[in-house]
Amino acid sequence: MIRDQSAKKPAKGAPKKAAPKSEKAAPENKKAAPKKIAKALAGTKSAIIVAPSFRRERALIKRGVWPVAGCDEAGRGPLAGPVVAAAVILDPDRIPRGIDDSKRLTAEERERLFGKICATAQVSVAVASRSRIDRDNILRASLWALKRAVVALPQQPRHVFVDGRDRLDTECDCEAVIGGDGIVLSIAAASIIAKVTRDRLMCALAQDCPGYGFEQHKGYAVPEHLDALNRLGPTVHHRSFFAPVAAARAKHMPWTVEPAQDLFAVTEIELQVDASLEVDASANL
Repeated sequence: MIRDQSAKKPAKGAPKKAAPKSEKAAPENKKAAPKKIAKALAGTKSAIIVAPSFRRERALIKRGVWPVAGCDEAGRGPLAGPVVAAAVILDPDRIPRGIDDSKRLTAEERERLFGKICATAQVSVAVASRSRIDRDNILRASLWALKRAVVALPQQPRHVFVDGRDRLDTECDCEAVIGGDGIVLSIAAASIIAKVTRDRLMCALAQDCPGYGFEQHKGYAVPEHLDALNRLGPTVHHRSFFAPVAAARAKHMPWTVEPAQDLFAVTEIELQVDASLEVDASANL
């Protein structure tokens, strides 16, 4: 049987029939939409910032684990002043609004939230002094202060979240969360308490040590602080083994700097032999 194909195939040179608009446009739009979105996101410079949440604490509460604390410290990086650690147990029914990583908040916001957290939560603070930092190093001094803050809480927690990669040697379970002050709400609350407490301490130190600007930079290595160190020398509140402080001490108080020991120096050792000691020449020595 021979079928007539003339109705199906257009003649040579005839214009092609345009497809319906709805059929042609639909698949193109589906492909184009993700590309346009990806292109728009690629050109965006600002990142999406997610506020810390109470999700991890609530998960533990559902499992019957309570109290749950968060702890954080302030003052690891400065050249002067103590390290301040704080531990906080938030009340699930009275969590102040606006709690965030202390670094994302203004000084006014931190002060406001400091009062609200202290009024609604269990809070404790521990301080590692400059002398402890010099003796133990900054990491050990910080961990010591964090543990002391947890122990000092009015109610001992059954689980502790700590900011950073190092867990604390506590009797309860301890979970280290890198970037925790921007993830876990209890840690964020502790970061506010630690930061405000330390800022107040540095303002008090500024009155005893005028000219260094502690009330402005809180002991951090900003150009104004480095210039003051170079002009005035270190105070008793400066951390001795931090490089800019050691350089300022060598300049202003060279007599306090111990000379480095040359490990390759040859020293003569004088041996004293007792003359009364008789040696038998015939002995096999």
